[in-house]
Amino acid sequence: MRLVVMADTHVPKRARDLPPELWAAVDAADVVVHAGDWVDVPLLDALEARSRRLIAVYGNNDGPELRRRLPEVARADLDGLRLAVVHETGGRDGRERRCATLFPDTDVLVFGHSHIPWDTTAPGGLRLLNPGSPTDRRRQPQCTYLTAAVAGGRLADVRLHPVSRGNAAGAAAPS
Repeated sequence: MRLVVMADTHVPKRARDLPPELWAAVDAADVVVHAGDWVDVPLLDALEARSRRLIAVYGNNDGPELRRRLPEVARADLDGLRLAVVHETGGRDGRERRCATLFPDTDVLVFGHSHIPWDTTAPGGLRLLNPGSPTDRRRQPQCTYLTAAVAGGRLADVRLHPVSRGNAAGAAAPS
């Protein structure tokens, strides 16, 4: 099972659309995960239309329509892998311990909010992943998203993909 993981797309505030290479990854994926801060309802509609399966949550910048359609926390079983998705996890200090306590029956927790790629494992085995942002790099060197594979209840081949500057789909300059 092929996954594509994104967060903090902020369309159209930070970009007119997702980068073409991310749309290509969406089209190839079995599951698309979005960890919130969509900003724009049409992007949700487009991802629902193009994804085989979408697992998504709302973020702090998402208005009433997105909050009506999306949960604050999403959970899914992907071939035996227990996945949870949330937008915010709090500050970086103590994140692994805090999330392991909040998500005890989870193998992988995907989160967003910071726009900072993150891949760590908490004591007890909870894997925490943040794909960064494909449209708003903030203080990061590049915009990013993740891909991964799931087989037999295990996450494998986790890759952080930088978005090439020319493919930033009209991304605004960092603020």
